[in-house]
Amino acid sequence: MFDFLVVGAGFSGCVISERLAKNGKNVLLVEKRKHIGGNAYDFYNEDGILIHKYGPHIFHTKMKHVWDYLSQFTEWRFYQHRVYSYVDGRYIPFPISIETLKELYGYDFTPREFEEYLVNQREDISEPRNFEEVLLSTIGRDLYEKFYENYTKKQWDLSPSVLDPSVTKRIPIRYNRDTRYFSDPYQGVPKYGYTKLFESLLNNERIHVMLNTDYKDVVNEVRYKFMIYTGPIDYFFDYEIGKLPYRSLQFEFETLEIEEFQPVGTVNYPNDYDFTRITEFKHITGQISPKTTIAYEYPTSDGDPYYPVPTKPAHLLYERYKGKADSIKDIYFVGRLAEYRYYNMDQVVDRALKVAKEILDRDR
Repeated sequence: MFDFLVVGAGFSGCVISERLAKNGKNVLLVEKRKHIGGNAYDFYNEDGILIHKYGPHIFHTKMKHVWDYLSQFTEWRFYQHRVYSYVDGRYIPFPISIETLKELYGYDFTPREFEEYLVNQREDISEPRNFEEVLLSTIGRDLYEKFYENYTKKQWDLSPSVLDPSVTKRIPIRYNRDTRYFSDPYQGVPKYGYTKLFESLLNNERIHVMLNTDYKDVVNEVRYKFMIYTGPIDYFFDYEIGKLPYRSLQFEFETLEIEEFQPVGTVNYPNDYDFTRITEFKHITGQISPKTTIAYEYPTSDGDPYYPVPTKPAHLLYERYKGKADSIKDIYFVGRLAEYRYYNMDQVVDRALKVAKEILDRDR
């Protein structure tokens, strides 16, 4: 008899499993893939380069308690991510900052001059209703078209005018010269890789892991008291109301006989080619090698679910599934897929810690 059946071995499932096992609970962790770590899984390829199988993952947070919690299970490489956008045939710092305009047009603004410049570029939209209108009313049409419009169409296969305005919350605008992609006080990647971090999280004799296993194939054969479900909520209900839309990603990896391919870890391609970005992993991991591995990233509608589609119809469909989930006792729906919400990794960890505490407090 297990106290908990945990479905999914990503951050949500592994953090909750660790917390429950640490407090004396017996946990069966079931994962459909052949590995732990969810989309943060990494491994050494045949050329000895540590790569992130599902795209670049840089941990960043403002939440000290989240950083401190994970620091129990890993040392860190203190890495601060920088991104360029390939615009007008040049590498331009992104997100938009004073340095972006300096490289793009040769303008060397003070912070006040930069803000005044953007004010003059903005379109007068008093109540932005979608992603496009938020950006037009923030940075104006020129920067929107150069950096966002086509990238967004490739990423979502939708017009920016139908995307929820909340999407812009993930895209900072800097009114200074800071060219880091994230400005959080805690940033880095696990020193020995994410997979080693997850192995440390699960290093408890009370946690039993089953890989290559769909939980539906074993759920009626396993004895347990409670379930933590971190998979797609529509799959849990056999898509009985309809299938929630997701965008997926396909990656093409290539190892080159050179030390460096591009100047930073990630370069966006908003207006050229079919891929959205190229990642070079050695910038992120700090590895030294005469070779380098890069990944071309292609958004697609087929494949593993990555990004919930931020449209009103999708949100309404999720709310119907959530209503069904809320009516079920003894099952906790946690994480990106179960809550149909794009959490950053630190948000996933924070949410998992809170749910685990809630469960343990109820049991006392």
